[in-house]
Amino acid sequence: MKLPFFQDAASNRNEHYTAVYSLYELAYTAADFMAAMLFVTGSVLFFSEETKQSGTWLFLIGSLLFALKPSLRMAREIHLWRLGKTQTLARRAGFDV
Repeated sequence: MKLPFFQDAASNRNEHYTAVYSLYELAYTAADFMAAMLFVTGSVLFFSEETKQSGTWLFLIGSLLFALKPSLRMAREIHLWRLGKTQTLARRAGFDV
């Protein structure tokens, strides 16, 4: 049994839409992965006083990457909106269109 809200979203997608969406998801995942790796490395560096400052910098860079994630989502939504997918975005927000 297919749910109607999944059918609508799938029927509105074309090849370009899918490519744009995929690229943003890839960037989002890369930012997430790099931030996690920087936090793990920063944590290891925090065990020694000699490398504590480097660990602090890695925490800061990792935090900036985590802050980048919602920016990537916003950029993706704007990009898709510009492609004419306003109905899909409105449905996702809970509006009846």
